Amino acid sequence: MAGRKKHIVILATGGTIAGAGEPGKNTGYVSGQISAEDLVASVPELSEYAEITTEQICNVNSDDMTDKLWIALSNRIADLQTDETVDGIVVTHGTDTMDETAYFVSLTVKCEKAVIFTGSMKPATAKDPDGPANLFGAVRAAAGFAVDDDPPANLVWVYFAGELFDARSVQKCSASAINAMGVSAPGEGSNWNALKEQNFFDVSKLESLPRVNVVYFTVDANPKILEYAACVSDGLVIAGAGAGEFSLAWAKVLESIDIPVVIASRTHHGLVTINESLAPGRICAGRLPPQKAAVLLKLVLTQTSRTDDIKRVFAL
Repeated sequence: MAGRKKHIVILATGGTIAGAGEPGKNTGYVSGQISAEDLVASVPELSEYAEITTEQICNVNSDDMTDKLWIALSNRIADLQTDETVDGIVVTHGTDTMDETAYFVSLTVKCEKAVIFTGSMKPATAKDPDGPANLFGAVRAAAGFAVDDDPPANLVWVYFAGELFDARSVQKCSASAINAMGVSAPGEGSNWNALKEQNFFDVSKLESLPRVNVVYFTVDANPKILEYAACVSDGLVIAGAGAGEFSLAWAKVLESIDIPVVIASRTHHGLVTINESLAPGRICAGRLPPQKAAVLLKLVLTQTSRTDDIKRVFAL
């Protein structure tokens, strides 16, 4: 290929893409066993498109991701954004919480260079692993190939099974399909303006984030769950039924909870509207699914605990 190859840095965090188990099997593996260096070595075609540097941020199952690891990853990406020798960044990550981490990075790093998350549904030791193809596609995207239009500034992407998704709308939509990643508002497209206008949060001097827990409503769910969750949280997200609904018993307990509470929907798709008879004065998650509402609430709480201020951020 003519001209200078793009320099892409791969930041590895573990996940199924780095998983290992019985050769040829898709199940029974352990995530986060293979190094970033070995992942790249398994895809020799990468050298045709980019000069690759690897860094191991961590090597964990994405269900074991923590606020501290988020902050470390975000700060490293921010450093690489200012490195003139770097053209793009790829993050390998487990699929279970990839949408949360990608969203966190999109809110904490102003990206002029592409940041592409990717992972896999099969371990590296599977008979036909999907990780190599996803890593190949993510590097190509980070290097400027296979993207029709220039991505908007301040946007983080997820590349998976041949598709690019923006960090605000992406989520894992299947527990088992190879094309497991999708969008939380299918058919509506991406709201690029909202993405670019979204508040950004400086986490460079933080060691941890406020504690936010998600409480899931079901038929006849014990309202004491809310009481307990409030005792161990700085803020709560309620994953309500439908457009964020829950029982009158929950509404009664909610009256006595004095920390910020965001109302989201367990359906994941569609718009939440606050039912003022159930949750007067509480915060509406809009189109954010519960897990992403929790990410945003954590970050807002680093700046303010005033409900009116939090409402303005969630309204963007």
